[in-house]
Amino acid sequence: MNQKELGEIRRRIRPEHNSIQHIYGCYVNSNKEIIAEIDESMGLITREEQEKYLALLKKALSGALGKNLLDISFATKQVMDSEEHRLLSALRKCELGDAGLREAFYRGVIDSIDMGEENYLILLVCDRYDVPHTGKDGGEDERGEVYQYLLCSICPVKTGKLELGYEPGEKRFRSAFAGQVVAAPELGFLWPCFDDRAANLYNALFYSKNAVSIHREFIDAVFRTPVPLSAGKQKETFDAVLSDVMDKDCRFDVVQALHEQLSERVALHKESRDPEPLTVSVEELGEILENSGAAPEQAEAFCRRWEQELGEDAVLRPMNVTSPKRMEIQTPEVKITVDPKYSYLVESRIIDGKKYLLIAADGGVELNGVNVEIM
Repeated sequence: MNQKELGEIRRRIRPEHNSIQHIYGCYVNSNKEIIAEIDESMGLITREEQEKYLALLKKALSGALGKNLLDISFATKQVMDSEEHRLLSALRKCELGDAGLREAFYRGVIDSIDMGEENYLILLVCDRYDVPHTGKDGGEDERGEVYQYLLCSICPVKTGKLELGYEPGEKRFRSAFAGQVVAAPELGFLWPCFDDRAANLYNALFYSKNAVSIHREFIDAVFRTPVPLSAGKQKETFDAVLSDVMDKDCRFDVVQALHEQLSERVALHKESRDPEPLTVSVEELGEILENSGAAPEQAEAFCRRWEQELGEDAVLRPMNVTSPKRMEIQTPEVKITVDPKYSYLVESRIIDGKKYLLIAADGGVELNGVNVEIM
């Protein structure tokens, strides 16, 4: 899915736009026991409750593609005949109406994930979207495809903080807990994907609030597919390969220029409004590294190591390793944060045998909010 297709589905998750008939789910305690099951008709709950439920589901479609939202790909043999794909297909076909199938799904999730000492809520809905298509006359063609999908959110349930609450009978304020509060989802998924504005049964879109720890056990239990590379793992691999290949030649100016180029690509991609996620091939990585001041043999060695670590077809998502808004420079004692487009103001120097970072400060300096002069 690209950003445009994702946005189209996200806009549906509102009371007036979707065709969700029921909200299903279960409330699970830290002992993996189901405390209560949810089977709420959307037509019988209040507008406020609808909005609360839908907000939790919509959150499972938030974040950046390739970072919080990862593509899960089923193998052809799984789609043709596998227990995991049959269960998802059956749930979709009956629009979650079969209690036995729901129970099988809940149990698979509960047995797989570890939420520590927290209770959590599994929410599950099925929606049908009559996808509009433009006809020859420029108007909407009513013969558009129907996209039917499952959307799942798994949300921690936290005990509210102790607060002061007013007791009308006693006419006084007393300590009171706010009760059990459902927090934003930790993980979730959309299946099938909405690719080329149609259902793609071979792919699911997996959501993880934490871009580093992506609940691999859940992916293995529900989809039984190879776990995609997390954003955190991609950055960890990128940093390790760069450090190993450059070794003692891993100079400040080279890494600075490398991140400047990657940040510039991220910024230009955002300005272009291209719905497809930005990626950089291994060949492009080598060129960027060489243009940053690395020797040709170092750039070549980086590409070889990158392919060895992640595979020949592995691409880099620049958003996972750099930020277009912040470049961080750190020593054991000091941390400096710089907008990448002004990183040229920071230079490295060796003066009288000591290593220094020099920051151009002709534009003025503030110390704890006070304008100061450098004498």
